Amino acid sequence: MNYFPAFLDLKQRPCLVVGGGEIAARKLRLLLKAGADVTVVAPRFNDEITDLANRGAIRVIRRGFVGGDATDRAVVIGATGITAVDERVAAAADIAGVPVNVVDRPDLSRFLVPAIVDRDPVVVAIGTGGAAPVLARRLRQTIESLLPARLGSLAKFAESFRVAVRAVMPDGAVRRGFWERFFDGPVAERVLAGDEPAAREKMLALVNGRAGREAARSSAGTVAIVGTGPGDPDLLTFRALRQMQQADVVIHDRLIGPEILDYVRRDAERLYVGKTNGNHSKTQDEINALMLAHARAGRRVVRLKGGDPFVFGRGGEELAYLRSHGVDVELVPGITAATGCAAAAGIPLTHRDAAQAAVFITGHAKYGEPDLDWAALARLRQTLVIYMGVSTAGRTAARLIEHGVAPTTPVAVVENGTRPDQQVAAGSLAGLEALIRDNGIDGPAVIIVGEVVRLAGIATAPARAVAV
Repeated sequence: MNYFPAFLDLKQRPCLVVGGGEIAARKLRLLLKAGADVTVVAPRFNDEITDLANRGAIRVIRRGFVGGDATDRAVVIGATGITAVDERVAAAADIAGVPVNVVDRPDLSRFLVPAIVDRDPVVVAIGTGGAAPVLARRLRQTIESLLPARLGSLAKFAESFRVAVRAVMPDGAVRRGFWERFFDGPVAERVLAGDEPAAREKMLALVNGRAGREAARSSAGTVAIVGTGPGDPDLLTFRALRQMQQADVVIHDRLIGPEILDYVRRDAERLYVGKTNGNHSKTQDEINALMLAHARAGRRVVRLKGGDPFVFGRGGEELAYLRSHGVDVELVPGITAATGCAAAAGIPLTHRDAAQAAVFITGHAKYGEPDLDWAALARLRQTLVIYMGVSTAGRTAARLIEHGVAPTTPVAVVENGTRPDQQVAAGSLAGLEALIRDNGIDGPAVIIVGEVVRLAGIATAPARAVAV
């Protein structure tokens, strides 16, 4: 370890930045976020530094650097990019006994400014000892994607209860156990979800009531119903990823591929409950009972669903069942197949010249063919997106044509959208059934009907007749 990692308290302490351009402005922003009292020295200043000076946020000295400027500073930063000047800044700071950082010159620096992930008061710093700054930035991006946006709020929330928890649980071991469960529990999830009033109410009940003394020994299970998007793991939301990495049990559908499951916590129990047309490994009632049993056993259950749980995903049914049995449920939306697959195929679902609305329907209902208002669906200047419609595509096309949609209306079928094996086939509404058959489409797919398909520039198959 070439550098000792440390965090400096610079609040209201005098700090010096030498330089008046963009490089200096970047360091200046960090110092101001830390509450430092900053003076900037340079012959000229860019607009940002000038504006900060005019607003009284910083002091400026409009001249070149002199050695005495480094005296009595908490830190000095050289940011001119001019070798001779930066060397003089480093030498003066050394003489004054002040820690100095010269941007992009670790050989002149006594400390380095790391890549930072800021979730105030939680701060993560990544350093490479000046060897690979770009790598540090890449690592920061990765860590940014893993840390919840409201992590700082969670830290402040916990801090506000520290005294109360200590009073209720004076024993240190018991208190540590409580906090470990807290950060993995439903109260913390409420804070991270932005519902701090509900979290505070639950926390008060824990701390003030009998549950507060027992929370270190027991914990109620929870269920998170999580949408994973159409298949590309890069389309997972931060919250979905967090839930997957904290799960004790993961209950997943057929559409959840190995690329998504790779992000699940390695020691989590994985239960497959997938369904295909006419072949259910478990019924919906059995899935509901499975979630309830694991939650009642005190486990963190994650119910993984492709797309969005509330768009033809039965998330509403599962939510109602779990809540009726008193289970704490969190909902994590995902990118639904319609938007994900359309974007992957380059098809805009709405367009000022082609479609002023987009309507999502399913090709299957609970008891056979869905009872839809075909006349309303046949209206012009809207896009129709059909979920789970491959096996009923011929009947769907016939109904739409019967109610006035032109047989030549363009259609696209997107199979395995957003995934490496994505296939897009385009043609006309009259030839939809043949289009699916001729392209061997039998996997998960969405069908997009409307003039917007032309805008993607997809080569179309010739029209074929369909019985009406």
